[in-house]
Formats: sequence, structure tokens, C-alpha cells
Amino acid sequence: MKEEKNSNQKSGWKNFIALIKDANPPKLLFVIGVLLSVTTTLVGLLLPLLTKKFVDGFSISSLSAGQIAVFVAVLLLQAIFSATSIYLLSRVGNTVVANVRHKLWKKMIVLPIPYYDESQTGENVSRVTNDTAILKGLITEHITNFLTGIISIIGSFILLLILDWKMTLVTFSIIPVIILIFIPIGKQMAKLSKAAQDETAKFTSLISQVFSEIRLVKVSNAESTEIKNGSKGIDKLLTFGIKEGKLHSLIGPIVSLVLMLILIVIIGYGGVRVSSGALTAGALVAYILYLFQIIFPITQITHFFTELQKTKGATERMIGILELEEEDYQFGDEEIDINLPINISSLNFAYKEDEILKNLNFTIQPGKVTAIVGPSGSGKTTLFSLIERFYSPTKGEITIGSNSIENFNLGSWRKQIGYVAQESPLIVGTIKENICYGIDREISDKELASVSAMAYVDQFVCELPTGYETEVGERGIKLSGGQRQRIGIARALLRNPKLLMLDEATSNLDSRSELVVQNALSNLMKGRTTLIIAHRLSTVIDADQIIFLDKGKITGIGTHEELYGDHPIYKEFADQQLRVSSAG
Repeated sequence: MKEEKNSNQKSGWKNFIALIKDANPPKLLFVIGVLLSVTTTLVGLLLPLLTKKFVDGFSISSLSAGQIAVFVAVLLLQAIFSATSIYLLSRVGNTVVANVRHKLWKKMIVLPIPYYDESQTGENVSRVTNDTAILKGLITEHITNFLTGIISIIGSFILLLILDWKMTLVTFSIIPVIILIFIPIGKQMAKLSKAAQDETAKFTSLISQVFSEIRLVKVSNAESTEIKNGSKGIDKLLTFGIKEGKLHSLIGPIVSLVLMLILIVIIGYGGVRVSSGALTAGALVAYILYLFQIIFPITQITHFFTELQKTKGATERMIGILELEEEDYQFGDEEIDINLPINISSLNFAYKEDEILKNLNFTIQPGKVTAIVGPSGSGKTTLFSLIERFYSPTKGEITIGSNSIENFNLGSWRKQIGYVAQESPLIVGTIKENICYGIDREISDKELASVSAMAYVDQFVCELPTGYETEVGERGIKLSGGQRQRIGIARALLRNPKLLMLDEATSNLDSRSELVVQNALSNLMKGRTTLIIAHRLSTVIDADQIIFLDKGKITGIGTHEELYGDHPIYKEFADQQLRVSSAG
């Protein structure tokens, strides 16, 4: 167990050092900052000696302008060096954190979809914000405090021995007792800090989810449930806070008690030494000042080790993300002939132990409309995800002509695809920004107006006071479902995709909005290979080919007329749709 623990500690250190190296810190600034900080500490060691001289030989006549100037110059020099050091190290720390955040952000954006299936949004936010902030604290404050603290302790201890070695040995006989008290407290603080970080990430995840789905909370009358869930998280954080408070409440009085004991020993024993002539009054004053230059760094070093434990935990989590396999945007052929048939051959897909698609075989003809129909949970959206290359097949392959889509450059492949989902996702920003989202070229007003007219976006934009500069709100909440869908269609039109995938794009709309969106989709589908997932008969009845999926298997392929005559479940689906339409 000890060997495993030591191995974990070494690994934690290696991870921390590797992360810092990767962050490319400004080494020169760091070295200058540390040197200035060390210089400040060394200058600070001179002050008690100067004080000793003043106390031992103090008289108005003995004070000279030169002595005062030296004393003031030392104080000013210490202040300037200290301020410069703090600024430089703060700059280094912020640069490192910015670089780590860049790396994490870039990495997380290119991680594959399965990672996001397993992780929570709030925890990912916590990795990029909270964990990196812990790293900054260690670099900007605690590392230098640790280094200067060690120098201050060693320097002060040597000077104390020079001033009076007997009193030094008596005073420091209490140190082993302090160490025995603080080691278990420090370990407990490290455990609590790590557990508190994990709980903070969970709580961040919870509140992120609730705030993003606040309308669902309200329409579901789930306020009391979420208040209860939030209260549990807050109470857990409170418990950790109280436990940390208990430990801090022990540390404070113990430090005060130790300080009082040391001062009593020094003043009592030192007074005897002064009265006997073995020690001067100035030396006693200098001795006390040096003692404080040991005590305060010890507290800083204790904080350093506590923060180090926090940072090691945060570093491990960040390294864990940075080591994940990302989507490869470099590999593959960029030339794609999308006018060839798309072949789905012996395609199988399982998510963990759950087999979702089983031995699919069919061909999507270029320029034709293929509809995917079937009960909920039959694997329709999963098939779309495989075509988008969000996942890789467990067995089988998807090819264009004779080329597997896995052999094409991922960015180039996805540029060929226009995707309109059931609820078209929007980003916070303006209507124009949402239509142009993901386009890496300048879009002219004429081009924007053209795609907006084809998607019928212009019908409602012209009625808005700020037109295309209208803010859509978080997830497009300021717009209706039909308006969001039309923006999604305009976005797809602007991409000018060769392969169009529509995932129940009209299923959540009222009849009036559906008619407008259907017309917009007709404009979008012209001359494009189109794949449609739909529950409504009106959407698929004119498709060139209908694939009926049931429990991950194809149970029928054909036109509407062919399946209506040969496929009982499809006939039931069509009849049900017709009854719904006539009832409406």
C-alpha cells in the first residue's frame, strides 16, 4: 500500500510538472520573479541585524544621516523587489493558466461525442475554470512562498545560532512537537480539499443543468424537486466547509499557543541572558525578529503542501482529459465525390453492451430522397450519427462508391452534410450569427438575404425592429419553434451541402408552421441526396425509397405503395397517420 501511495505521489508530481512544461510558461519572467523574491527574503534577513545595531548603540548623537539613509534604502529596496516579484509571478501564473485553458478548450471541442455521452456539462465547465484557477494560485503565490520560506527559515536559523546558539537549541526543542501535531492535520486538509473540489464540480453540473432546462423544471412542477437536489449539494458543501473550519479552528489556536510558549521562553530565558551580559538587548530584539521570520514561512509552507494536494487532484483530472483520444481532422482524403451511391453494408453498432443496429444493408442513391421510418428507439437517429461519424460502426461499413467514409478527412466529410434536427439548436447571439455559424468565409448581405428567402426566414425577420441583428436568447428561446427551424434550414442552405439529413424536422410544429417549414425544406432538398427521419406520412410518402427499421433491424425497403401493400407494420403506421390527418 505504501509503495502504491508513493507511486501515486510521484505520478502526481510528474503530471503537474508535465502540465506546466506543456503550458509553455514565460521562463525568463519566472526566473526573474523568483530571484527578486529570493532577494527580498535575503534583504529581509539584514533588517534584524540593522535593528540590533540601532538598539545596542541607540542615542540621538549616534544617529547619522547615512545610517538612516541605509535603513530607509533597505526598506525601499525590499518593497520594490517584492512588488516587482509579485507582479511578474502573477503574470507567469495567469499566462500558464491561459495556456492550459487554451489547450483544454481546444481538446474538449475536438473530443468525440462518446466522451460527452459519459460526462456532465457542469463538470467540464469546472475543469476549465475551477481546476485551472487552483493551478494559478499555486504558481503565483505558493511556489514562491515555499522557496522564499525555505530560504528565510534556513537563513534565520543560521543567524539565530550565531546570535545565541544555546537559546536557539532551547527554543527549537519544541519544533518536533509542532511537526507531530501538524502532519495529521495537513493530511486531513488535503483529503477534505480534494473531496470538496469533486463536490463543487457535481454541484456546478447540477445548477448548469437546471438553469439550462429551467422551462422544463417549471412546466413539470419540479421546483421543489430541484430545490431539494440543490439543497443536498449545498448541504454537502456546507459539511465540507464546516470540517475545513474545524481544522482551521485547531490550527489557529495551536499556532498562537506555540508562539506564546516560544515568546515566553525567549523573553524569560533571553532576559536572564541579557542581565548576565551574555546577550545584548539589541541581539534579543534581533533574535525575536528572526524567530518571526521562521514562524510565518512555516505557515506558508503548510499552505503550500495543502494547495499542492489540491493542485495534484486538479492536474490529474486535466491530464486525464488532455490524454483522451480526439477526433482526427488531419488524416484522410479531402476530395469526396458525393455524387456516388452511399452503401450501408453489414452495418452493426452497439453502445456498451446494448446492440442498437443489426446487419443493415441498403443503398442511398445520389440525388434521391431516402426516408427512415420506424418506432421510437429503433435506431434511426443512431444511423444518422454513424453517417455523421459521431461514432464508428462495431461491424460493417458505410461507403461512397467503393471508398469507406472513414478514409475521408473528417472536416471535409462533415462539410458535405447539412443537418436539420428536430429542434434546431441555436447559439446565444443574433439571427445573422446563427445562420452564418460555422461558415469560415465572409457572408455578403445579398447571400444572407438569398438563403433567408429560400428558408422563409425573411418573413419574420422583416417584422423585427433590429432585423438580422436580433438576439435569439439562450438556445433560441426568444423565437418560436418554426422560426428556429427556418434559421436551421437557412444555415444548412448557406453550407450548400451535397448530403442532407433531416431528423424529424417538422414533428414539433403546428400545421401552419409545418407548411412554411415544409416549403423551406423543399427548397433545401432540390438537387441533393436527402435522408429523412420522419413520423409523419406526409413527409415520407413521396420519398424515392423508404427504409423501415424495427428494433435495430431493417424489416422492409421500398416505396410507399410497395410497403403499404407488403409490410403490415408500415400499413398500420400509414393508416394511423391518415386517421390522425382526417381527425385534424
